[in-house]
Amino acid sequence: MGSFNDSFGGGFILLGFSDWPQLEPVLLVFISVFYSLTLFGNSTIIALSVLDPQLHTPMYFFLCHLSFLDLCYTTSTVPQLLINLHGPDHTITYGGCVAQLFISLALGGIECVLLVVMAFDRYVAVCRPLHYTTIMHPQLCKILSLISWLGGLLNSLIQAGLMMALPLCGLRVLNHFFCEMPIFLKMACSDTNGTEAKMFVARVIILVAPAALILGSYVHIARAVLRVKSMSGRRKAFGTCGSHLLVVSLFYGSATYTYLQPRSSYSESRGKFAALFYTIVSPMLNPLIYTLRNKDVKEALRKVLGIGRDSG
Repeated sequence: MGSFNDSFGGGFILLGFSDWPQLEPVLLVFISVFYSLTLFGNSTIIALSVLDPQLHTPMYFFLCHLSFLDLCYTTSTVPQLLINLHGPDHTITYGGCVAQLFISLALGGIECVLLVVMAFDRYVAVCRPLHYTTIMHPQLCKILSLISWLGGLLNSLIQAGLMMALPLCGLRVLNHFFCEMPIFLKMACSDTNGTEAKMFVARVIILVAPAALILGSYVHIARAVLRVKSMSGRRKAFGTCGSHLLVVSLFYGSATYTYLQPRSSYSESRGKFAALFYTIVSPMLNPLIYTLRNKDVKEALRKVLGIGRDSG
């Protein structure tokens, strides 16, 4: 028995969805389309946020970070999946596998913290509107985004470090489409109770604590919105905050299913489809959720494309 590196230095075979061969051609088409939409939607949000001065606000500053995270997250897993679905080569090098493990943990952790920051921004906008510009000044926004990135990287260093110290047994075959933590835990051939306990604490800090903070902030937001007498004011507040809550639900729901259940009850088949959701579907939907009914973004797009509001 050796450590992660000793046992599997030659690399791994990713089974992907080969146990459902009839699904592979359908998945190849859908995932290619979803990935293209993800690249287009998130790149558009970043470009508009940079180019239009009216979008130089804290909300779009954080949304820009979220879009960049989604681009990185999908690009760290989807190209490998498309190669696996398209041809017979299902291998991944040891270095590539470690990189996927570290990057997915880091970016997932950063998004957890960033969604809390975005909830705080909405709380200040709704509950402290008169002090919004003084509280959410550019310096604080930069500090909060830096905390998000450092928090995610620290989470990844801790969990990936614990994982790589474990001895793994069995074949070099991973029943997944990318190198994800729960799969490696299933392959551990020593008692992992101590390691899993440490990982569980790290996951509670990075998943449960942020989710609780977000829910708490939205309780205050809901109370403040219900006190607003204007129906149009209520609709605007609920529209902006509702889109953020939907993103939170999509992300935390699937991530909680994968990372907070014990190793014994983790299903590799169901885990693959849950991972498909938060690595591909959620990053594709985020730009739509935030911008579909957003007048500021539509106006910015018109200006950038040089389209007037009146056609004559």
